Amino acid sequence: MPEACPQGRNAGSEARSAGSEGRNASSEALDPEDVKIVTLARSARARAGAAQGAAVRDTEGRIYAAATVSLPSLQLTALQAAVAAAVSSGAPGLEAAAVVGGGADAASLTAVWDLAPTAAVLVVDEDGGLREVLSG
Repeated sequence: MPEACPQGRNAGSEARSAGSEGRNASSEALDPEDVKIVTLARSARARAGAAQGAAVRDTEGRIYAAATVSLPSLQLTALQAAVAAAVSSGAPGLEAAAVVGGGADAASLTAVWDLAPTAAVLVVDEDGGLREVLSG
């Protein structure tokens, strides 16, 4: 189930996400605000026993986490579910997102970038290692 966790806003995330499209970021250290969204994405995945977990941070610093939704009548990636939780909670925009357990497909990235065209999307492996950072 999606969850919202108010957290402090990281003023430096806009600069970090600029020009990061498609680069391999495994050697880069995550800032503390990004560690939070990665941790919550991993927790959502583990709690639900799902294929993927994701978390998004809105422009006010709140974090929304979700896992893959796989019902006969509804299919959402974890990233789509996290974006939906943020939007349905009134998030004014997104600052960053993290997805754990595979990559982010085009529909998931579009959901993030519809709300925030420059938001960074951290693609993280199951152990929390950063694989890449994508930006719109």
